[in-house]
Amino acid sequence: MEYFLDMDRQYAEYGQAAVVLLPVPYDGTSTFVKGADKGPQAIIDASDSIELYDVEEDISIYTQGIHTAMPIMELGTPQEMVKAVRERVNLYLQDNKLVGLLGGEHSVSCGAIQATAEHFDNLSVLQIDAHADLREDYHGSKYNHACVMRRAQSMARVVQVGIRSVAEEERQYILKENIFYAHLLDDNDQWMQAAISRLTDNVYLTIDLDGLDPSVLPSTGTPLPGGLSWRRLNKLLSLLVAQKNVVGFDVVELCPNAADKSSDVTAAVLVYRIIGKILKKRMRLK
Repeated sequence: MEYFLDMDRQYAEYGQAAVVLLPVPYDGTSTFVKGADKGPQAIIDASDSIELYDVEEDISIYTQGIHTAMPIMELGTPQEMVKAVRERVNLYLQDNKLVGLLGGEHSVSCGAIQATAEHFDNLSVLQIDAHADLREDYHGSKYNHACVMRRAQSMARVVQVGIRSVAEEERQYILKENIFYAHLLDDNDQWMQAAISRLTDNVYLTIDLDGLDPSVLPSTGTPLPGGLSWRRLNKLLSLLVAQKNVVGFDVVELCPNAADKSSDVTAAVLVYRIIGKILKKRMRLK
C-alpha cells in the first residue's frame, strides 16, 4: 500500500491531516532476528484489512486525516539516522501534527523523543517493552537499540512497563519507582494507575512490540514469554490517554514473517487504536 488505511486519498493528504505517520525502516543495530526494517511497510500493508470504523472506540477517526510521510531511508550510522528522524519530526511538530513513528528497530525512537522534548515542556516517556534498553553503549554505539531508554533518561522521566529482561550493567540506571516488571504486575491492574501517576502531564509513548506476549504478537526480533495481553495493553492506553496529554508515539520492532500475518495486522490495529484514543479525546476537549 502507498499509505496507511484503505481510505479516500483526501484523508491522507498532509494539509488537512491531524496525524503524520513517519516510517523509519532502520535495522542497523539489531542483534538477534533481522528484519525490523521491513516492519513499517508491513504495518502499512496490513492496515488495508482494517475497518475504518473502530467498534471499541465507536468512532471513524480517519476523517481527521492520517498522512503517511515518505520514509526516512537513512542507512548510515545510528547517529545519522537519529539526526534525520529528529529533523523530520521537528518539521511536523512545527505544523502542529501528532507524529507517530513506524519502526524499524527501537533506536529510531531516540530522534523522535529528542524533537518532542524540544517542543513540549516537562516531557515524560512511557515505555512498553520486554527489555530495559538502558545500556550506556552497546557494540560501540550509544545509539544502539539496547541504549535507547538510557538516552531518553537524559531528556525526560522514563516509566517502564512490562520489562522482563535486564542486563547486569543496566541495573545501576533503573529507578525502582519507575519500573513495572512483568512478573510483578498484579491481576487487579492497580499497577496501571501507579505507573501513570509517575508520568508528567505531557507524555511520549513508545511501544516495542515485544512488550506484548509472543502468544499475541510473535513476529518481533527478540520475543520473550510473559508479556502483556492485548486487553491489558488497551486498558493501560485508555487510562493513559484519559489522564495525560500524549504528544507523540511510536510502534517499533515488528519483524515480519511470511508465515504470520497476524502480527502485522495486530501492529496496524494498535497504531490505529492509539490514534483513535488520542484524537477522540482532543475532539472532546475542543
